[in-house]
This record gives sequence, C-alpha cells and structure tokens, in this order.
Amino acid sequence: MTDPQRRGPRHLTVQGWQFLVLSVMGVVVLIAGVTVAVLLNRTDAVSGELIGKIQPSRVAAYQMQAALRDQETAVRGYVIAADPRFLEPYFAGRRTEQQASAELRQLEQDRPDLLDDLDAIELAAGSWRTNYAEPVIAAVDPGAPQTFAPAAAERGKVEFDRLRGLFDVQNERLEQARTDGIAELNQIRSWRNAVLAAMLVAFAVTVLLLAVLLRRALVRPLTALAEACRRVAEGNFGERIVPRGPRDIRAIAVDVDNMRQRIVDELEASRAATDALDSHAEELRRSNAELEQFAYVASHDLQEPLRKVTSFCQLLEKRYGDKLDERGVEYIAFAVDGAKRMQVLINDLLTFSRVGRLNATEIEVSLDATLDSALGNLSTSIEESGAVIERPVSGLPTVKGDPTLLAMLWQNLIGNAVKFRRADTEPRISIDCHLEGAADDESSYWMFSLSDNGIGIAPEFSDKVFVIFQRLHGRDAYTGTGIGLALCKKIIEHHGGSIWIDNSYTDGTRFEFTLPVRADDTASHLLEGSAT
Repeated sequence: MTDPQRRGPRHLTVQGWQFLVLSVMGVVVLIAGVTVAVLLNRTDAVSGELIGKIQPSRVAAYQMQAALRDQETAVRGYVIAADPRFLEPYFAGRRTEQQASAELRQLEQDRPDLLDDLDAIELAAGSWRTNYAEPVIAAVDPGAPQTFAPAAAERGKVEFDRLRGLFDVQNERLEQARTDGIAELNQIRSWRNAVLAAMLVAFAVTVLLLAVLLRRALVRPLTALAEACRRVAEGNFGERIVPRGPRDIRAIAVDVDNMRQRIVDELEASRAATDALDSHAEELRRSNAELEQFAYVASHDLQEPLRKVTSFCQLLEKRYGDKLDERGVEYIAFAVDGAKRMQVLINDLLTFSRVGRLNATEIEVSLDATLDSALGNLSTSIEESGAVIERPVSGLPTVKGDPTLLAMLWQNLIGNAVKFRRADTEPRISIDCHLEGAADDESSYWMFSLSDNGIGIAPEFSDKVFVIFQRLHGRDAYTGTGIGLALCKKIIEHHGGSIWIDNSYTDGTRFEFTLPVRADDTASHLLEGSAT
C-alpha cells in the first residue's frame, strides 16, 4: 500500500518542494550541459576538419594541378624547340606533383570520396605520361629540326583534356566538402545558440516557478498562519487556525491551533477559578465585615459587663470585707483579676484584628520617633528594671508605614525584653540597623535587630512564639495574653517585611526583621550615618 503521508504533492514538505524544483533544474542543466558539450565538441571537429584538412587539401590540389600543367607546357615547348632546358619545368612539376599527391593522400585519408578523385587524377596523369609525354620526349633529337606529328599531338591533347576534366571534378568536390563543412558548422552553431537560449529560458522559467511555488507553498501559508496568530494574540481565541500549505507548515499550524485550544481551555478554567475566587473574596469581605462588627461589639458591649463585674466585686469587698473570711476575699480578688485579664485580652484581640484594616495610614515615618514613643510608654517598667537601651549611632531610617503600628512594634519587642529578663541581671537591649543591598537597588531592604540578655527562647519554639495565644510560661511566672509577638509579626508583614529569631545568638534573644527601603531616603540616611 502507498504511505498516505507520501501520496500526492500536498504531503510534500517545504524542503521536499525545494528538492523537487532543484532536481528538475539540475536535470535540465545536466541535459543542456551535455548537449552543449556535444555540440561544442562537434563544432571543434568540423572547424578542425575545415581548417586542418579541407582547406590544405584544396591548396595541395591546386599545387598538384599546377604541376601537371607545368609538365604539359614543358613537353610542348621541348617538342617545338628541342632545347633540354625546356624539360626543367617538367621534372620540377613531377617532384611537386609527387609532394602534393602525398600531402593530399595524408589529408584525405578519412575521405574516401576525395581519395577517389586523387586516384583518378594520378591514374590519368600516369597514362598521359606513358602514352604521350615520355614517348615524345624520347623521340626528340636535341639540336636538330623537329617534325611534329599531328596525330601524336592530338592524342596528347585528348589525354590532358581528360585530366583537366578530372581537375574540375576534384575542385568541385573539394569546394562541396568545404561548403558542406561550413553549412554543418553554421547548423551546429545554431543548435548551440538554441540550446543556450533554451537553458536561459529554462533557468528563467525555473526561477519563476520556484518564486511562484515559494509564494503559494510557503509565503501564503506562513502569512495566513501569522495573521491568524496575530488575531489570536489580540484576544480572538475562538478563531480556529486552518492548516494550509506543505506538510511541515500544516503541522506547525496544527500545533499552534492545539496551543490556542489549550489556552482557551486554560482561560475557561481560569475564568471558572476567577469566578470561584470572586465568590470566596465576597464571602471573605462579608466575613471580615462581620469580624469588624464583632470587634466593635467586643470593645464596647463585652467590656461593659466586665467593668460591671469588676466594679461590683470591688464594692462587695469594700462593703462586706469585714464580714468575709480570708477565702471570700480571695475569691473576690480572683474574680476581679479574671475580669481585668479578660479586658486586656479583648483589647489585644481588637488591636490584632485591626492591624492593616481599620484606620490604616501610610505616611513617611521616622523610626527614631516611633522608638521614642514606645520608650515613653515603657518608661515605668524600664526605670523599675534598670534596663539599658542601646540605639544605633547613626540613628534609624525613615520608612513608609503607620506610625501607631510601628510604635506598637517597638513597644512589644522592648516590653518582652524587659519582661523576660534574667533574675538579678540588669536588662541590656541593643538595637541595630543596616542596609542590605545596593542603595539604588529596588530589591534592597533595611535589616533591623533587637538583642537582649534575657532568658532566651529555645530554637524549637522560635516559630511557635509568633502564633497567637502561644505562651511558653505560665501566667503565675509572666503576665500577658500571648498576643504580643503575633501582633509584631502581623505589623511587620503588613509593612512588607518579615521577622524571625536568630537562633545563633546564645546570650539571650535576638529578633531580626526587615522593612522595605524608601529610595529617596536611602542616600540621605547613609550620609547622615557617615557624618555621625
């Protein structure tokens, strides 16, 4: 059976079409080249025969004929004058005749028809000499008066007239051979010119066919494919790309159409996913609105009963304190303390939920100012603990963000360092800052570190401490709700940075966090630092 991939011109590739056209052109050129070579070879042969044989043969024939005429004239003169000097042209003509005859026989060895003429002339010349010239010469007595026999003279004239007729036949055949050679040469030249013209026409036609073929088989299909691809690229994904042209271009068109179909399928899936995401986003917005509403309720409606519980418990203690035993007073203290902790927890939850959502601002914030504000809020605990705060010599940079949240960040980090200090050890808190990356690099950022000499955090808890409500110590050892570091993490991530614990630091705890660089402040901060 015939392979369907190889049946018919439609299954040829661009390379196949090109090979076919070039093969046809090669065959035409080969045939034309062989024909031209044969014609040129024949032209050389005919030209060589005309120049090297026919023309020299005519010259030699004229020489031989002239030598025979000289012989005839010399015999007649000798017969009349009986002077031996008249025989000198005769003998010279004999030698010239022999030389011309030998040359003619050499030149005409491939032409039997011309050799026949030569043989006839030599035979007739020999007969003339035998029957007339030699007997007449022998009969003449030098120096004596001669009587010329009319019969002998007539016989010699007849013999030589027949020889002259053979001269004319030889000359005519030599002339005809020359004419035939020139005609053949002209015909061969005509054929050669016609073949060369046909080659030029074949080249022109082949080039034209190749151009038409390339246009129909390559340029048009590729142009149609490119236009279809442009329409698809412009967003018309529903347009089907029709395969056209040679097999390999149609294969490319099929692959591109398959890619288009896959893009369409992916777009449909993406639209479905987008619709689902929009639905989830709407659900999240609704949920966030409910959470915000809950936060307001927690901050107002839930705190009011707690304040009442605290107030009435304190009134009970004040009014009936002398009537209660020690355990009753302790119970009232437990109730007041629980209510107060509940108020603190609700306030911390409210603060945590509002980070980045409610009343969020983004302005140019001096971190030195936010650090001063945090230290002011912690002044009492810092004085009581005797904590020493070491700030960067060059100062802290300016960033874009919320000043309240950034002050809360410093407050929680420094408050933790003061709270979780070692017993009988003066707290020492060191703050450092430097630029990571080039000053003009968009990927550069500020790297901050806050180190203390406190009790430290074990490496296995370095991630757990940033989870809300995660506590590593009991409330009887350290107060707090377990929200502080989770709040710090949320504040940092809201500002586009990240925070972690440096576990290689063993003298306490070292928090490290990053904040994006404000490009127009980078150079000024570096200059200020170098000046300081």
